[in-house]
Amino acid sequence: MAYNPDNRRARKEQSLGDVIDKLLKAYRLDDKMKEFDLNDAWPELMGTAVAHRTKSIEIKNKKLLLKIDSSVMREELHAGKQVIIERVNQFMKKEVITDVWFS
Repeated sequence: MAYNPDNRRARKEQSLGDVIDKLLKAYRLDDKMKEFDLNDAWPELMGTAVAHRTKSIEIKNKKLLLKIDSSVMREELHAGKQVIIERVNQFMKKEVITDVWFS
């Protein structure tokens, strides 16, 4: 059988999105990209009042770490932790977080 480079390429062809996803995972940057997406969507997901009081958002080990500058808001959000988890995971289209921690 003769060598045909087109056949070889066809088998290894991948979409640009798949290649970028693999690179992000290989360099462990996928969580950081998720944080950027979440930061951008935070006002839409949680409302402007919560977004205004949120000083930082991080994802570490499937935990969403939120710095909230209002103790009252922090307590209200703590009571609605499950809603936050559901909204974030729905936005991400997969389970990205399983818990929320506040500071």
